[in-house]
Amino acid sequence: MDLDIQCEEMNASRWTELKSSMNTSKTVRLDDCSLSASHCKDIGSVLSSNQTLMELTLNNNELGDSGVELLCKGLMTPSCNLQKLWLQNCNLTNASCKHLRSVLSTKPTLTELHLGDNKLGTSGVKVLCEGLMDPNCKLQKLQLEYCELSPDNCEMLCSALRTKPFLRMLNISNNKLGDAAVKVLCQGLMDPNCNLQSLHLENCRITAASCGDLSAVLARKPSLTELSVGENKIGDPGVALLCQGLLNPNCKIEKLWLWECGVSPAGCKDLSQVLSTKESLTELSLIGNGLGDPGMELLCQGLKDPKAKLQALWIRECGLTTACCKSISSVLATNQTLRELHMGGNKIGDAGVEILHEGLMNPNCNLRSLWLGNCSLSAACCGSLATVLSSKPCLTELDLSNNSLEDEGVKKLCESLKHPNCKLQQLVLYDIYLSSEVDDELKVLEESKPGLKIIL
Repeated sequence: MDLDIQCEEMNASRWTELKSSMNTSKTVRLDDCSLSASHCKDIGSVLSSNQTLMELTLNNNELGDSGVELLCKGLMTPSCNLQKLWLQNCNLTNASCKHLRSVLSTKPTLTELHLGDNKLGTSGVKVLCEGLMDPNCKLQKLQLEYCELSPDNCEMLCSALRTKPFLRMLNISNNKLGDAAVKVLCQGLMDPNCNLQSLHLENCRITAASCGDLSAVLARKPSLTELSVGENKIGDPGVALLCQGLLNPNCKIEKLWLWECGVSPAGCKDLSQVLSTKESLTELSLIGNGLGDPGMELLCQGLKDPKAKLQALWIRECGLTTACCKSISSVLATNQTLRELHMGGNKIGDAGVEILHEGLMNPNCNLRSLWLGNCSLSAACCGSLATVLSSKPCLTELDLSNNSLEDEGVKKLCESLKHPNCKLQQLVLYDIYLSSEVDDELKVLEESKPGLKIIL
């Protein structure tokens, strides 16, 4: 049994009811429930008595260091078998880390620890790493974003990467690390004992200088399949360096996030080559880069290559217009692996949708998710979108938020939603002005199709 409660105030009677449920649950989630240290004594008791409890999520509660101390008492009991623990944004400081260190050094069952958005600081993370380095620790996933790490912490994290072959995911995003710290981290990543699969370094104040080190890791470590360096100003020179590693035959990258990295059309030329040769790459995010139509044209050249196996592409807010839609439509008509296309925040307009319609209707197109929010659309393009909905049962998600579709356009969509071939599961229509009549029609339609969710 699972207990999943979010955003609920806890009075005494409700808490008593939930305590009983927690004692028989395998997964407990109590996010944003105004919990405090006083509740942690009861949760600690559940941890010590419920041997089937495997996952505990307490994000966005004011637990504080005293609350974590009480939780850790339960975690340390021999009968506790917890595997996954989320304590994000729980008002923790470095004082909590000594208790968590004890848990890490004594509970080999714990495989995931998520501590993001807590002010642990340099000293706290050092203490935490002492537990991570203990032979008994078998942690596989560690999340420390927004934890006020400093470059000094990377020495110990490097040692952990060298000595802990179980560690698979490390997220240290949104910490002021810099290039020198990442260089140290890469020394650990290059160690033969390191089997890290996922590395997140978003907004870590790194530049193109770090990309040479990361490129060397990509070329040497086939285990690394996910890399995010989003919100770092690495620019086209950094992308060029990364692509050298990505093109190495040893590299088996699957997911690459480069959002808001200062990439221009020049960087797209290198990325196009990666798309056309790296069959392992299935997800690419370029959100918030100034690709423009010329950059998108280059990416499309790579995506049309038979070796391109990309399944999800994020190109939101990339300065695209109607001019690049012919190339994107051509990709949709030829690339049978592409499943998700996120194009929101680009001024493609109704004319752009008309061009995309040709590719979407092609038998080779297997797109499941299409995001066109804030794309300067009007009711004029809804006829074409309606045709796609009634003709392509593979399409299960469509976002048209923040467009001037009005009643006329949404009514066209409603007719196609009633078609038996339409298998849409989610239609997102945020920030669209509709009359009460059309609003009611959407509600009736949603009730008549149990598999459909309409978000207004």
